[in-house]
Amino acid sequence: MNIDLDKLSKRLAANATISDYDFWRASRMINQALYTMDRYNLPIPIDVLRARNIIRQARNKRKKSFY
Repeated sequence: MNIDLDKLSKRLAANATISDYDFWRASRMINQALYTMDRYNLPIPIDVLRARNIIRQARNKRKKSFY
């Protein structure tokens, strides 16, 4: 599976239907899931890490576009 994370994060950042609160909420949910997996020594799927990275990049790109 070849996904260009930079392109995907740019598309998410440019999407006006996704609010800053939606980004924050998604980031928080992912971090809570990672904490739970770590706490119970469960394997962490690479897709969860990839999603966290995409959300983080999209939030940063959106913040930069305002300045």
